Amino acid sequence: QVRFVESGGGLVQPGGSLRLSCATSGLDFSGSTIGWSRQAPGKEREFVAFINRYRYTEYANFVNGRFTISRDNAKNTVYLQMNSLKPEDTAVYYCNIYVGRLPVSSWGQGTQVTVSS
Repeated sequence: QVRFVESGGGLVQPGGSLRLSCATSGLDFSGSTIGWSRQAPGKEREFVAFINRYRYTEYANFVNGRFTISRDNAKNTVYLQMNSLKPEDTAVYYCNIYVGRLPVSSWGQGTQVTVSS
């Protein structure tokens, strides 16, 4: 069974940084494209970023160079370094397996990111 455990969220001031982690199990991690989506209150879940097996990455337009996705195949973990955070980045962040920009597995519990002064 595929499992995702997201962590690292919290409350941060505008302009601050957070590093999210997603520990995975039950999948061929090193061969998979893994990424992040987020869901803000009252909004649809939206794609944020993915990294494939060759460490090729893609980001949503709103990231605009502020986030960096990375992976550690030895730990079956993917990370999302988020800098220059804005209030509009407030959301629950989730990781998943991706085909293109589409998530294809069930969701974990996510991690809450709140950007507020």
